[in-house]
Amino acid sequence: GSDDVIAGNVSKYTVLPAGYCGQPKKGHLTFDACFESGNLGRVDHITEFEYDLFIRPDTCNPRFRVWFNFTVENVKESQ
Repeated sequence: GSDDVIAGNVSKYTVLPAGYCGQPKKGHLTFDACFESGNLGRVDHITEFEYDLFIRPDTCNPRFRVWFNFTVENVKESQ
């Protein structure tokens, strides 16, 4: 297949819309999986309310991606 290799976890990664310049604002979500059992490898911004999340495979069995563990910060009301 066309699976991309995801090597590590995102660490306090703020996802900004394409073409946005400047400091992150409220609602520009910050994802973090840099802790024990974290497994979020990549995040792509689609819309204000939609993101593609790429979960890293389990360490001992790379065929499985049946769980996820990460945090999200900087949300705004009603997001």
